Amino acid sequence: MESQVSLDGVRAAATALDGAVVVTPTSRSRTLSELTGREVWLKFENLQFTGSFKERGARNFLTHLDAAARARGVVAASAGNHAQGVAYHAQLLGIPATIVMPAHTPFAKITNTQHHGAHVVLHGTDYGECRAEEQRIAAETGATIVPAFDHPLVIAGQGTIALELLEQAPEIDTIVVPVGGGGCIAGIAVATKALRADVAVIGVQVEGYEGMLAALGRHAPPAGGPTIAEGIAVATPGRLTQAIVRELVDDIVVVSEQGIEEAIALGVEIEKTVLEGAGAAGLAALLGPESAITGERCAVVLTGGNIDARVLTSVLLRALARSGRLVRLRIDVPDRPGVLATVAEVVGSHRGNIVDVAHRRDEPGVAVKRTMLELSVETRDRAHADEIVNALTAAGFRVQIGEDV
Repeated sequence: MESQVSLDGVRAAATALDGAVVVTPTSRSRTLSELTGREVWLKFENLQFTGSFKERGARNFLTHLDAAARARGVVAASAGNHAQGVAYHAQLLGIPATIVMPAHTPFAKITNTQHHGAHVVLHGTDYGECRAEEQRIAAETGATIVPAFDHPLVIAGQGTIALELLEQAPEIDTIVVPVGGGGCIAGIAVATKALRADVAVIGVQVEGYEGMLAALGRHAPPAGGPTIAEGIAVATPGRLTQAIVRELVDDIVVVSEQGIEEAIALGVEIEKTVLEGAGAAGLAALLGPESAITGERCAVVLTGGNIDARVLTSVLLRALARSGRLVRLRIDVPDRPGVLATVAEVVGSHRGNIVDVAHRRDEPGVAVKRTMLELSVETRDRAHADEIVNALTAAGFRVQIGEDV
């Protein structure tokens, strides 16, 4: 089945993409290598102009349209990275583009897509309704539908990642790739197995969206639900992609929402790079003592970095809380002058930094002449937080550690 996508096709895509997309860097991470006990290389596809690998497949598809098809334009249903990749490269090639997005799409994504010159149509509440509108527009106008993943030209475009990666880090024995619809891992697998059959290709899916595993008969139908990794939240992968994955991909592992959050935070702290949830899935699969990946020299494809600023803020705050570096203390205190100053003195004397404070006088169970004092305190680590709590307790205060920040 992979004969529809060959190494020659991937190499032809590389020629078509030359100068149009970024040859993204691959670098060895010393810190992540130490953390995981293996050699780790990172392929920074989040550094593409639109922040995602999706540009590669979109560009390769668009370059193969003849003059008549280009004049009629293209249409794509997407609220994410595919939308921006199609819009950007259609603009560069002078092709009119229409992007169908759900009506609730965040303003920032709508604006970014329009900035690339596309006409945006807001329609329906989910991807299925957008696909129906995409097909209606194509039938009415003659516009060509640009598939998100299940097309040989799109798959070949994504496969150029492997050509670069194997040249940049020839010593690797494993490539780890997030999996949604399967276009990225299918292209990478075709190129990798043709050039280096000894290199394992491992896919990563998020809990609740094990669509590729289910299609291969190795998992129950995905449950779905909210996820931070919306870029790989695909319940049903492509037919072509799943056939290639079945034949060429060595394994697919599943990661948790919390694992992805931790990987996003590590990306910021260690690599100084911003990752979206889907883009961090591969890194999440390497972290933790129970990683199912056995390779000793692993390359992780960081597929994208388009994450909402509010979501990123929440992820980082939650990461600080989990590591004990930002704790919420609830302290039952007398409601009289000077008590807050005493609490602040204890915290400050132990080198804690109070970043937020609130009095909760109206909480159920709080006596009339008392108040619940809530402090968000920045600390070095969990041990330092415990030291501050013990000091407050020794000073006569009743302290509870909150569950969130």
